[in-house]
Amino acid sequence: MRLAGRAAFITGAAKGIGLAVAKAFAAEGAQVALADLSGDDACAEAAAIEAECGVRAIGLDCNVADSASLKAAVDAAAKSFGKLDTLACMAATLTAQLDVVDLSEEDWERTVRVNLTGSFLACKHVIPHMRTAGGGSIILTASQMGQVAWPGSTAYCTTKGAILQLVKGVALDHKDENIRCNSISPGGVATDRLLARWGDLETAEREWGPKHALGRLGQPHEIAAGAVFLASGESSFMTGADLLLDGGYTAW
Repeated sequence: MRLAGRAAFITGAAKGIGLAVAKAFAAEGAQVALADLSGDDACAEAAAIEAECGVRAIGLDCNVADSASLKAAVDAAAKSFGKLDTLACMAATLTAQLDVVDLSEEDWERTVRVNLTGSFLACKHVIPHMRTAGGGSIILTASQMGQVAWPGSTAYCTTKGAILQLVKGVALDHKDENIRCNSISPGGVATDRLLARWGDLETAEREWGPKHALGRLGQPHEIAAGAVFLASGESSFMTGADLLLDGGYTAW
């Protein structure tokens, strides 16, 4: 039980990698707050986690692009658990695959607002609770696309590259408060997010899987295992760093 006694706030937690992280944290003994745009789905998944793992789990309606919504969810989680000492930002938006000429300003701004500003806001609102708790661990989600690019994905790649710098800044800003901040960079992972681009997971596996050195897409639980490591004391000498779990995508 590597996270026994911990209290975690997880964004984008109703499905995909975020849900896998919530389940993995709970399995390791942490209380978990599942925050998501779909509050009903978050509540349903939280109830299932609580029944399976025997830890406190709550679902919260939360829009990470809206500061007031995010703060309200954070404060509700802290009140429910009595503290917050772990943050995992897993929320991200889908952006149309277009070049910078054809991408609308609205799509660009929404991508930045959700992927980048949402992580900033989560740190802004959770860190005061971490101070009260005596410290904590922050995990932001970057991507292998923060290091390389993909045609038609400039907005997404830009936000993920910026996350790598946000992590370093937060880590240095709060290094004297026992607050660590790291990022996790998944490669292609078999979740419903791929349906928008590939149509179905079988096509994604067949066409995108070979772009990874291991010849396949990752699975959500493989990324969640990395998040558990970053949240736990096993990574106690790690801050301002990125954990790259990309199946060798960037090794070519």
